Amino acid sequence: MADQVQHAEPSLTHKIALVTGGARGLGLETSRQLGARGAHVIVAARNLAKAEAAAAGLRDEGFAASAIKLDVTSEADRAAAYAVIESAHGRLDILINNAGILLDSVDGGTPADPPPSGVLPETVRETFEANFFAPIFLTQKLLPLLRRSDAARVVNVSSIRGSLTHLSDPSSPVYPVRALGYDTSKAALNAFTILLAEELRGTSIKINAIHPGWLRTTMGGDQANMSAEEGARNAIHYASLGEDGPTGGFFFGDERLPW
Repeated sequence: MADQVQHAEPSLTHKIALVTGGARGLGLETSRQLGARGAHVIVAARNLAKAEAAAAGLRDEGFAASAIKLDVTSEADRAAAYAVIESAHGRLDILINNAGILLDSVDGGTPADPPPSGVLPETVRETFEANFFAPIFLTQKLLPLLRRSDAARVVNVSSIRGSLTHLSDPSSPVYPVRALGYDTSKAALNAFTILLAEELRGTSIKINAIHPGWLRTTMGGDQANMSAEEGARNAIHYASLGEDGPTGGFFFGDERLPW
């Protein structure tokens, strides 16, 4: 799949945005593009020094950025993030749930080993902690701040590998991979996206899941067909939706993906 989003995105001036896993790869590029559109970006990472270095780099480029330590699997870190954002800004306009892990294989282009029948319980549990439970509990924690925004946007960085339709289609490019931990965690994240979006339907908050594309990052691998810059455009588009934009969907660019 190639990048499909080529929109002229609206200004995000005065918006407060939090990007988890924001110190490298897709998260860093998403932070950069948010900053370029005028948002104040809060770069969140498990390692505070790396988050601060990333934020300093963004400031050197002329963007508004700050850093917080946020291990998304830590309840203490999630609570601390809420306190910091509330004290500094009083609200949150954009939440990009980007942080995630892949433990089933060395990168996104390598079939999983072992196959689903042989995956260790700890592999699945650790994957779900980062890819599913963490974005659920972080979004719940930050929801009061999102409700204070005039038009909050939540973007869950999912994957086409969370599509049950693609996982069961022999003609799909993701069909041979069969990464039990990663694929099922992203399918679960998609379900959370639907449920929360339906709960919040009728409010000013929009929440969508995206497939950013197969990206040339540490997780994606060198053989991927898209850059982090291209992938970030997908995230930015759904972080800056207008009032008439969708909610509760699963997208790659303008394409609505099957669940």
